[in-house]
Amino acid sequence: MQDFWTQVLEFAQTTAKNIGSQLIADFGKLQPTRKEDGTLVTQADKWADKEIRDAIATVFPDHGVLTEETEHIFPANDWCWIVDPIDGTTNFTRGIPIWGISLGLLYRGTPVFGFVHLPQLNQSFYGYWYGESGLTGPTGAYMNGEPIHTSPDNPSKNHLFSICARSTDVLKRPFPCKIRTIGVASYNLLLVASGAALGGVEATPKIWDIAAAWVIVQAAGGVFVSLAAQPIFPLKVGHNYGDRSFPCLAVSRAELVSVFKPLVEFLGKKV
Repeated sequence: MQDFWTQVLEFAQTTAKNIGSQLIADFGKLQPTRKEDGTLVTQADKWADKEIRDAIATVFPDHGVLTEETEHIFPANDWCWIVDPIDGTTNFTRGIPIWGISLGLLYRGTPVFGFVHLPQLNQSFYGYWYGESGLTGPTGAYMNGEPIHTSPDNPSKNHLFSICARSTDVLKRPFPCKIRTIGVASYNLLLVASGAALGGVEATPKIWDIAAAWVIVQAAGGVFVSLAAQPIFPLKVGHNYGDRSFPCLAVSRAELVSVFKPLVEFLGKKV
């Protein structure tokens, strides 16, 4: 099994780096179009989506794939990659250098490995979280190969909490931390994993926005909470995840769930 995890990490690193190098050449230069859900897409998203799918098919021919741009039906394969070829397309098209490539590997419907590469920040996050899968292997969360951990601090006005553009209603009530809006769902949540923020919320993320971060946050010692009635994972074979949103909260430790959840849980009722 150790050889398998080594192959998985090396594949994610190589693929994301190669894709990222090409995307940097297109950064801020492409005219986006609007998809049915209102989000933006460019030819770079479509190119990266195909390149990653082809790479997976070559290296892991028995693995399934679910991606933002093409494959939305969750397959019956035990192993499945969930891919966001450009997380933060709006930033990418508008010349803001915070965007990433997100790869999550699921085993029987639940993520066990996550990798997010932010080319222009020169940051690569990854982690392993096996839960109740019965799998074994390397553990922990990392950024550029160095271990990362969530913060042990208590909330204050000198600490950060990240929100998304669709969760700004949280500002209508007093909040115990300073607020930041990043514009990239995975990075928003990874700020919790790295210890930079005590919490982060996403109101309407799709499954490819959070699959990799779900692993890394927990591997770093954090807690990931669904704000909807149903749990996020495991995904169900044959279900279409193209238009489903998964409102969620990430916090740095279990004790902070009771602090932050009451302030953001109303977002789950909008789905």
